[in-house]
Amino acid sequence: MNKIWLIFKNEFIGVITRRSFLLTLFLIPFTGFLVLLVVSGIQKSTGTDGSELMENFFAPSVKGSDLPEGFIDASGLVKTVPEVYEETLVAFEDEKSAQKAITQGVISAYYLIDADYLENGEIVYVRPDFNPMGGLTQSEAIEGLMAHALLEGNADLANRVQEPIIVEEVSLSETPQRSSSNALTFFLPYIVTFLFYIVILTSASLLLNSISGEKQNRMMEILMTSITPGQMLTGKIIALGLVGLLQTVVWSGSGYLMLQFSGRQFALGDAFKLPPSILLWGALFFLLGYAVYASLMAGLGALVPNIREAGQVTTVVIIPLIIPLVFISSLIQAPDGPLSVALSLFPLTAPVSMMTRLAATSVPVWQTILAAVLIGLTAWLLVKSAARMFRAQNLLSGQSVTTRSFFQALLGK
Repeated sequence: MNKIWLIFKNEFIGVITRRSFLLTLFLIPFTGFLVLLVVSGIQKSTGTDGSELMENFFAPSVKGSDLPEGFIDASGLVKTVPEVYEETLVAFEDEKSAQKAITQGVISAYYLIDADYLENGEIVYVRPDFNPMGGLTQSEAIEGLMAHALLEGNADLANRVQEPIIVEEVSLSETPQRSSSNALTFFLPYIVTFLFYIVILTSASLLLNSISGEKQNRMMEILMTSITPGQMLTGKIIALGLVGLLQTVVWSGSGYLMLQFSGRQFALGDAFKLPPSILLWGALFFLLGYAVYASLMAGLGALVPNIREAGQVTTVVIIPLIIPLVFISSLIQAPDGPLSVALSLFPLTAPVSMMTRLAATSVPVWQTILAAVLIGLTAWLLVKSAARMFRAQNLLSGQSVTTRSFFQALLGK
């Protein structure tokens, strides 16, 4: 136990006293606090709602959206333009005059209502730029105009046709209710996902750098004469795990406090709120996820002759961590779907996937507990496998390591 403590103390103090680590630890929360101060200052000076301000920053309005749009009605259905659309839609006799209005900056785009609109419902949208993703953000006006025309000017009936029901959502879960139309509803779980990806990968990489560095300068050979591989690996994993946990707690805790403070001071709304339990789950899934990937990195460090040789195998090892990033849209938009549940229970993808789900919705407790148990068992098996790699033939070998040889060694072959 005394030897594990010595390894732990050396690794822990060595990392937390580095200037680069301290700068990263405190600079990121400080930057976030500055962003909130800037948002608060702009909100107070302009009178803009905080949620609207942040949403416009991450999902800005389309260029020219402040200009009205034109339309040419070849069907003859539109008799009058309702008063509510007079500032957003302008009627033109022909396409030539509409194009001239675009050139002069009078309108941003125009619609061509087909002569056989009643039969085919076809309307051509013409705009000067190519923007297929954001070009139809103003289509509500033309939809309202056509509904008004088809219902012969009955405004109340046209409004009800366009919006047949108005649903008020009430959630009984502890996850704050967020509007699906708010861009921040997607953005916040996205940030949580990337935070855990970066922290787990960075912490696990520290172990790879430490072991490969000691192996390259022959310090590992000296250590192995007085301690067992299990003792050395345990001390390093615990030390660097606490370093990563410290980083996670500082970043997550400061972020949570800033969001709580911003909800009162800056009126950022429910889109920026997270349940308090996410901090406890975050600490648990970080430690478990770190143990899994630190074990893999430690085994890789025992096999490679130097850190440059670890590149190819490292890429294969971290692929499971990347998978949740690939399917992040599904995890956020369908957090209870089969794919999301599977990714949050599979031990190699669960640490990041489960945190994404917890930030997006209320996850059943049995799923979080089952995921934690599966990750814990996987970490225990991988630590035992990694310890077996610290043998003389591996530590003294200068041969390059392939992906196949790494996984063979991991399985004890």
